[in-house]
Amino acid sequence: MFIEQAYKGNNEWWRVLLTTLFSTGIFILNFIMFLVLPKEAIDDTYDIMKSMPKIVALMVNLVPFVLLLGLLFTLLYTLHQRNVLSLTTTRKSVDFKRIFFSFGLIVFFTLLTFGVSYFRDHSDIVWNFHPVKFLLLFLVSMALFPFQIGFEEYLFRGYLMQQIGIIARNRWMPLIATSVVFGIFHSANPEVAKMGYGVMAFYIGTGFLLGIMTLMDEGLELSMGFHLGNNLMAALLVTSDYSALQTDAVFKLSGKENPADTLNEMIISMVIIYPIILFCLAKKYNWTNWKVKLTGKVINTIT
Repeated sequence: MFIEQAYKGNNEWWRVLLTTLFSTGIFILNFIMFLVLPKEAIDDTYDIMKSMPKIVALMVNLVPFVLLLGLLFTLLYTLHQRNVLSLTTTRKSVDFKRIFFSFGLIVFFTLLTFGVSYFRDHSDIVWNFHPVKFLLLFLVSMALFPFQIGFEEYLFRGYLMQQIGIIARNRWMPLIATSVVFGIFHSANPEVAKMGYGVMAFYIGTGFLLGIMTLMDEGLELSMGFHLGNNLMAALLVTSDYSALQTDAVFKLSGKENPADTLNEMIISMVIIYPIILFCLAKKYNWTNWKVKLTGKVINTIT
């Protein structure tokens, strides 16, 4: 099974500690700065990012993930003597069809829900399409977002899921821990300041969805496809003045909308759409033994 793949490597405590600290360092630093810096300093930082050309700000946000993903893979290989495949899936090779299917599924539901919302009431949604800027955005997004989502998936649903699992020797603990930590590490996003800490329920809920996908399907392919599709839609479809990533998306929220209404739409969408997505995946990939795969014991069967 997926968590047991960690037994293929060297898991001495200091190796796990170093890999975790180096890999999560940027998140920890960002979270600490968010806690200790005065609100004025944080607002100034957001203002500096907003003053940059949007495509430059996007690249500043995403390029570090190229280096971080390379660092995580290097630590996995040198400290743990493991290959990337063992961090990716229990299958003999990466199943790209799973990635594409999950990607298509979230893109479809995102466009569907946006379309329903738009035709119901689009008074707060402004047409923002500029062909040249959008083409540049599309190219940069396609080139860099795979590294960003790849790092987060390999770190949270991959490395931390497996290491916490073999320490706790069960599956429910890593599922809960990685989902909560995934949400906490997004707490410095500007959406939180605008919509309040209620938006953390969305981040943590998304973490649970991705964690369930990983454990039920015994690999990261579905979570990577979903995460990539979700982030690309966030960058390409709709932007706002308080989005984590400011982009030249097709549409933009006017700024007149009520943040509480936006949050409610996010939570309602999560409560309705996420179970439907899990149902679709369960039917397509014949998932069984939910209780065992999500809460069962972790036993070392790797020899």
